[in-house]
Amino acid sequence: MNHDYEKLLNCVKSVRNRTSFVPKVALVLGSGLGNYAESMEVEMILDYHDIDGFPISTVPGHKGRFVMGYVEKVPVIAMQGRVHYYEGYAMENVVLPIRLMKMLGAEILFLTNAAGGICSDFQAGDLMMITDQISSFVPSPLIGENIEELGTRFPDMSEIYSKRLQEVISSCAADFDISLKKGVYLQTTGPNFESPAEIVMYKTLGADAVGMSTACEAIAAKHMGMEICGISCISNLAAGISDRPLCHEEVQESADRAASRFEKLVTSAIGRMKEMKIGGQNGL
Repeated sequence: MNHDYEKLLNCVKSVRNRTSFVPKVALVLGSGLGNYAESMEVEMILDYHDIDGFPISTVPGHKGRFVMGYVEKVPVIAMQGRVHYYEGYAMENVVLPIRLMKMLGAEILFLTNAAGGICSDFQAGDLMMITDQISSFVPSPLIGENIEELGTRFPDMSEIYSKRLQEVISSCAADFDISLKKGVYLQTTGPNFESPAEIVMYKTLGADAVGMSTACEAIAAKHMGMEICGISCISNLAAGISDRPLCHEEVQESADRAASRFEKLVTSAIGRMKEMKIGGQNGL
């Protein structure tokens, strides 16, 4: 048996020894956005340390635990803190949480993050719906022996971010009069912020926002057949666009300012997803 698959099965078994909760939506909460989980109707909280072989988040502000419960009556598993490639983990461990949530039952992956704004129209505190991504600057999580039980060797990436889920998010934003930007997200390895010259290059390539997560997670999820959507909180303007030095504290402060709009948007979007046909079944 493939070693990574065996490790994944052990994580599934470890979770199932503690709970029978079956999520339908997997929600990854990015830097500064973790408090959203407190608004859920919580059924169970599971610390990453309590899952055998599970990678542990080490970033300040990331609590490092799964919160299982309900959002608008939809069963949701939320990650309060993700694992990053820059923490020193192999890419297969970075995406292990995504694969685990899928194997627990999640059909939709809702990704969120804090990102640097590259588009000149963006301001700190904006919310950007991810329409596509550039992952060329980090290793693919699918490198190595393909795990046939998870997906095909050469998965199609022509629509990573579901168009119909984008329509749901856009409609919810309009209903709440929330300004919602749209754009392409680019992932770098981190942990250093980007240089001004790199930002110029990323903008030339078509990126609107840049961060240190998300794209690899989306690839792993698409490989497994999940339907994916994503929102970036523009926490700062990228290097060379703003004359302010970049720091992690600014990321968290901007996310705090956007929290109320973010919570309304995510909650209403998940609520509407329960009426959608997913995986051959009507609704979630």
